[in-house]
Amino acid sequence: MPPAPFPTTPIARLTGHTGPVHAVAYSSGSASYILTGSADRTVRLYNPSKAPPSSVAPTNSATYPPGQITKYAAHGYEILSIDVDSTNDRFVSTGGDKTVFLWDVKTAQTLRRWTGHAGRVNRGVFGGEGDSVVVSASYDGTVKIWDAKSNAYKPIMTFDEARDSVTDIVVADGEIISGSVDGRVRSYDLRMGMCQVDVIGHPVTSLALSKKGTELLVSSLDSTVRLMDQTNGQLLKAYRDEVFVNTELRVRSTLGMNDSVVVSGSDDGMAFAWDLLEGECLHRFKHSEMREVRGKGLSVSGKGKKDVVSAVAFCPIRKEWASAGGDGSVVVWGMNA
Repeated sequence: MPPAPFPTTPIARLTGHTGPVHAVAYSSGSASYILTGSADRTVRLYNPSKAPPSSVAPTNSATYPPGQITKYAAHGYEILSIDVDSTNDRFVSTGGDKTVFLWDVKTAQTLRRWTGHAGRVNRGVFGGEGDSVVVSASYDGTVKIWDAKSNAYKPIMTFDEARDSVTDIVVADGEIISGSVDGRVRSYDLRMGMCQVDVIGHPVTSLALSKKGTELLVSSLDSTVRLMDQTNGQLLKAYRDEVFVNTELRVRSTLGMNDSVVVSGSDDGMAFAWDLLEGECLHRFKHSEMREVRGKGLSVSGKGKKDVVSAVAFCPIRKEWASAGGDGSVVVWGMNA
């Protein structure tokens, strides 16, 4: 059976950042908005429908570029992650300033600033009933849980089993799953007080959990994305391509289209889409040139961090996804009109 149609058309280009974009997230609910976080220390909120593919930032710095609604500025260093709560009232951002920020979307003010990590905070996500906690993962090798409902400024719990930087975390049903540069994926069962360790063998840069919660997508620095059985750690499928390169930089991957496809960024400015079940590379995209690249035997040479596609996000309700580039822009990909 042929694969389902995939969104390959650039429908918006989000501009305004003055540094590489490390984080991109869709809003909850209708997923009409996109939040981005950059090395320029700002988070920006966009309405992609107001930003055409050819949009260029205006020369007047006092005016927002096409599609941008507002800007959030409080971080002292680059922003590395963003997570939006289920009501769209709050979001979490983390970055190089060792701080976890909890924001009010409407007022653009910080509600909490949690400190306690000894290194940059690579990831922060909501968890618990009603998004009552925030879980963070840091370069210092720890995972911390913060109370998002009270005024407490000390973590509820700290996990320090990792022997190197913790790069990503996912939270689901009383379980926290972390990925580390030490090549391990650790699953903490908070109800049972147990920790299960799966060895990937290469530095882990990204995690994504399937909707069923039984499969885990793992990116690592051997130019491979793996689908693992979350219950027993078994490798279900590996995703590679002759021009897919991820050996140096933190790159995120994700699941999309009802968990039927795998999408990942890369070190050298390209994004890739694979069929989840077959493992076949379906599409290759050049982010900076906003186009799909067809054919085998491609020659793609990177030019450094400006060419990295460090983050991708798939829209949960439409055939649409976004790629975040080292060039400071985010490209939104949709279906042909």
